[in-house]
Amino acid sequence: MKRIIYILFAFVFFLFFSCQKTELKTYESDANVYFDLTEDARDSIVYTFAYEMTRASDTLYIPVRLMGNRIGNQRHFQAYIEKDSSTARSNEHYDALSAEYPLDANQGRGYVPLIIHNTRDLEEKSVSLILKLKASPDFGVNDPRLIRTYVVLSAQLEKPNWWDSWSPLGEYSRVRHQLFFIATEQRQLSTDGLDAPKNLYFANLLTIMLNDPFKWVADHPEKGYVLESKDNGQSYIFFHKDNPNRPILLKKNTGVGKFFFIDESGKELR
Repeated sequence: MKRIIYILFAFVFFLFFSCQKTELKTYESDANVYFDLTEDARDSIVYTFAYEMTRASDTLYIPVRLMGNRIGNQRHFQAYIEKDSSTARSNEHYDALSAEYPLDANQGRGYVPLIIHNTRDLEEKSVSLILKLKASPDFGVNDPRLIRTYVVLSAQLEKPNWWDSWSPLGEYSRVRHQLFFIATEQRQLSTDGLDAPKNLYFANLLTIMLNDPFKWVADHPEKGYVLESKDNGQSYIFFHKDNPNRPILLKKNTGVGKFFFIDESGKELR
């Protein structure tokens, strides 16, 4: 009788540990990845180059989280752009993705580094892309709600509510706003009358720039902006040396013999 009990005990013991090993192996092989985003970023990731005329490109590090066991070997996950649903263009607005990305040994988090570019067309309209994770030899992607993110790229400036409070700034345009930021490095002005001396000083910095762009460039070499002739000195393009993709046109008015910046509607900025 005792012998039978020992045999049964050994059999149960064997089944118990066999099941544990099987479950552990299955769990490891079923490791998944997903985008580890905040609730707001899950709806969309919005990036603007509006105040970054000097920056030709940037990298968005989109976090990816492991769902499963960490192991002592490096593994790889994969991602792709859903091109049919994206208006951003590969190798123009963003660099093509790599074939795979690493999840380092004993780590539970990795990144998709999305390299994006500051192109001129982003001043007039935003573009978007849909980035998705896909199954790889090392990872599954079981939850469709967590493997997709929507990325919006823009460089559009919007008229701020304080602009009309300071009439010396002139009629609003995106190009005038860009030049104001370049001349002053101010993203925001107050609407408080007590700040009038300071804000009028900033407005005057813009006026100085508009009145003589050539002198402004010569007087501020540290800012890195240049004027490059286009057609025998009748017009120039103004841009930062690190990013020629965001030029502003400077054109001669032959009637008055003076150069003026031209805004997005073709008007001279005076």
